[in-house]
Amino acid sequence: MLSTYSYPAETPSGHLPLLIVHGLFGSARNWGVIARRLADSRDVVAVDLRNHGESPRSPDHSYAAMADDLAEVIAGLGGRADVLGHSMGGKAAMVLALTRPALLRRLVVADIAPVAYDHSQSRHIAAMRGLDLAGLTTRAEADKRLAATVPDAGLRAFFLQSLDLKAEPPRWRLHLDVLEDQMQGIVGWPGTAGVFDGATLFLTGGQSDYVLPEHRPAILQQFPRARFAKLPDAGHWLHAEKPREFEQTVRVFLNA
Repeated sequence: MLSTYSYPAETPSGHLPLLIVHGLFGSARNWGVIARRLADSRDVVAVDLRNHGESPRSPDHSYAAMADDLAEVIAGLGGRADVLGHSMGGKAAMVLALTRPALLRRLVVADIAPVAYDHSQSRHIAAMRGLDLAGLTTRAEADKRLAATVPDAGLRAFFLQSLDLKAEPPRWRLHLDVLEDQMQGIVGWPGTAGVFDGATLFLTGGQSDYVLPEHRPAILQQFPRARFAKLPDAGHWLHAEKPREFEQTVRVFLNA
């Protein structure tokens, strides 16, 4: 069973629970503030996907396996939920919707399309592996060391949320070996058949190139009720760059 973080509704209103699924190298912890704010009128549950955070490690990191994990979580929530997935988590959520549509009411896919990409993230794995963990006690020192291979401060901050400095010795809360071994499948698309007839929002960053106009035919073929929205001046990590705008767009869609 996946590790989950639960945020009970502040004012219960009868809405279905919302399941939040992070992207590659992420975790449920990355979504804490947004999850708490979206829990104003509904229960929200954020998960650590397999090989991430505190969830079990597995040699199988396929989208079919991840969708099975999400189905198990939804079963524990009563059997139906709204689902929000970012990047890799968005692909897992799409596979879940296409293979078990009865489990979802509405779907939000954040900055990803049901297509294969040709950009590998293995360089980031090399950077994390190359971080000298000896004697590390503070995140500031870890950030200083990681800057030698990851110049982007935002990316460093994101990666370092998965570094457990309380462990002895410090460790990454990521199964880097499996993620590297299955990178082609992660950036790819399994070609899952099916159609999800539920309302779906493809929410993208205005400065991101992950969801392009040429991807719309593939999206609409399998998600015929898809709607499209962009957050200006946001990139691929749109929820971190424009959290309040992201949160409000998601809330309006879910409550429509």
